[in-house]
Amino acid sequence: MPSRLIHRLIAIVAAASAVLPAASGPAVAEQTADTVDRTSVDQGTLTLPPLPVRLGDGQPCTKASQKTATAAPWSRSALGLSRAHQLSEGEGVTVALVDSGVGTSIPALSGRVTALGGAGTDCPGHGSFAAGLIAAAPEKGIGVLGLAPRARILAASGTDDRGAPSVQRVAQGIRDTAKRGAGVIYVSATLRTGRSELASAVKFAASKDALVIAPAAPDAVPREELGPDGEVPRGPYWPAALPGVLSVVDFGPSGVRQQNAPPAYRPDLAAPGDGMVSVGPRGSGHFIGSGASLAAACAAGAAALVRAHHPEMTAEQVSRQLLEASYPAAIPRLDPYAAMSTVLPASSSRSALKAAKPPAARMPAPPDTGPRTWGLAIAGVCLAVVLLVGAAGVVIPRGRARGWLPPGR
Repeated sequence: MPSRLIHRLIAIVAAASAVLPAASGPAVAEQTADTVDRTSVDQGTLTLPPLPVRLGDGQPCTKASQKTATAAPWSRSALGLSRAHQLSEGEGVTVALVDSGVGTSIPALSGRVTALGGAGTDCPGHGSFAAGLIAAAPEKGIGVLGLAPRARILAASGTDDRGAPSVQRVAQGIRDTAKRGAGVIYVSATLRTGRSELASAVKFAASKDALVIAPAAPDAVPREELGPDGEVPRGPYWPAALPGVLSVVDFGPSGVRQQNAPPAYRPDLAAPGDGMVSVGPRGSGHFIGSGASLAAACAAGAAALVRAHHPEMTAEQVSRQLLEASYPAAIPRLDPYAAMSTVLPASSSRSALKAAKPPAARMPAPPDTGPRTWGLAIAGVCLAVVLLVGAAGVVIPRGRARGWLPPGR
């Protein structure tokens, strides 16, 4: 059995025996609700507060958590971070977050957060939580650790102060962070409109060699976005569905998504996203959250590792590494170590294989039939001579014996 497969099986077993979800709630967000919690996870006797998806009107900003997670979350084993960090910790790479903002006083991100405009204030806390998954530094007695703990964070506001995204904010955030040199741009939003505007922003990011990563499904669906009969929309979601964007879906400790999760639209990659533990917008406490947006944050952290380990790679090549070196499954699963250590053939990418055409069939030239024709003619003549000689050997003696008279005389 290949060593990589053994490694992933060990990781899955470890994940199943680590922190498990204890309960789940609806995948539909009330417009005025303070929080939608798909997962509640116990850390031994400690229950962490849930991460808000977005805040209702009049709701106060998310307060600092008074509880810390001392045990390592299941995602650390599933992602193989101890092994991956032997190769890279993301140093020298800037990861942009187009989200609700990132708190600039979070201890685990101290000195590594730059905020554009008002993005240094994170009222809901989602952007800070995602930033912790991407880049939280190790702390003594704390189990939470980001994928790229030496990467820098560049925060831009893609939502209002309630956590509701808009096309204009997200598009501008992508452009602004690409201009500022971000190598990876994480977008938390799943928008139903704005395809052309977001496509233009993504194209601009590509021109600056920035890889855009976004969730392939919403964490929860606001009431106003439900169908006439209350059905949950099935996408497409922007910017994840755009060409050139790496779209990511979540899975949990059991290896599958929660049953009540909103459906994903054509994801490229799967990553840990359910029962995730990370930092809040202020203080040193921790929260628990679930959703495809958190899986996309993990993929953004892995992209930072690859960009730091292979600085010569373009954004497109980094995306290919994450996809082609992923753990094989119905939806390929993120494997940060393999993405850094695997050397891919120049033509092995899925897109290259799809585009490749088989060589045109070449029929050999017909052989020269002249010698064969002459050979057959000579053989025919020889055969005729032999037959004539044989016939003469029979006829001539009989003719002499009869005095060359015809038969019957």
